[in-house]
Amino acid sequence: MQRLLREFLHDQTGATAIEYGLIVAVLSLAIVGGVGQAANALVFLWSDNNSRLVQAFN
Repeated sequence: MQRLLREFLHDQTGATAIEYGLIVAVLSLAIVGGVGQAANALVFLWSDNNSRLVQAFN
């Protein structure tokens, strides 16, 4: 039983897959955050241009 537990604790076969999964999770969060910021900037840009056009016509 001790040998089996020792082998399990020293087994590294799944470590790479877990590391890649963590990298993908962090990159996904960064991408979602970046897209959210870009969307906010675009909304501000279009609303600012729209308000300038309304003021120009008045």
